[in-house]
Amino acid sequence: MTRLVPLGLAMAVALVAGGAGADDAKPGRCVAPAALTMIEPALGHAASRIEHGVPLTIVAVGSSSTQGTGASAPALNYPSRLEAELKDRVPGTDIRVVNRGKGGEDAAEELARLKRDVIAEHPDLVIWQVGTNGVLRRDDVEIDEVLLRRGVALLQQSGTDIVLMDLQYAPRVVERPAYAEMEQLIAEIAHHTHVGLFRRFALMQYWQARHQPDMPPMIGADGLHMTDAGYGCLAAELAEALAANWSQSDRAQHTDGAAAQIAGLGRSGRSTRPESDTH
Repeated sequence: MTRLVPLGLAMAVALVAGGAGADDAKPGRCVAPAALTMIEPALGHAASRIEHGVPLTIVAVGSSSTQGTGASAPALNYPSRLEAELKDRVPGTDIRVVNRGKGGEDAAEELARLKRDVIAEHPDLVIWQVGTNGVLRRDDVEIDEVLLRRGVALLQQSGTDIVLMDLQYAPRVVERPAYAEMEQLIAEIAHHTHVGLFRRFALMQYWQARHQPDMPPMIGADGLHMTDAGYGCLAAELAEALAANWSQSDRAQHTDGAAAQIAGLGRSGRSTRPESDTH
């Protein structure tokens, strides 16, 4: 693959330099431009579940920043907070976020347990946080490309929607030679396999560029793990991105259905699990 400039660096510099504008009017320390947090393509399976009012199961798989290392309490890790944030944004839908994070793991160990810990939950969406430990352990990301592609293929076979979440922006990460290549690799795999990408690295880099002295740090004293503030902002922005994606997918399905009816073809759309499926 052709490696390009780091996505996070390019986007964060451009956004800060051009930056101000409408985003300055938004309250809170967590906000970021929609162009930075947008998740594409449409996560149609989860959107269909929401449209039909049936329960939604999300599995968050990854390493310590999914498990919640650095949070002051288990309820303050990002998956727990994501569940609460999504329930606020998608009222009337029973949303469950299952935390399958294990500290210290990288792509090989996560791939080995995808069937047991993730697919066995029959998820409608899987958020795979990956890349950080690979960068901390080695400078060559070639094996990570093979493992990530295998993992995405395995998840796609199960019929779930997928979002890849890349590495965190932290001092110990950016010290490593391969961090930019890993960020780019994850983005390329998401693009070529047509799954979602949540650019955590670029998002945290943007927050750091706008950090004010009175704001709590996003990364703890160990230079690696996220704080309560970091997990809270991550969950809020991820929830916003997912809700926006589902809303757009729902509108697209309604538009396609209306066009099919006009053509006399009847309602068309993605196949979904039966509405009675409650996992």
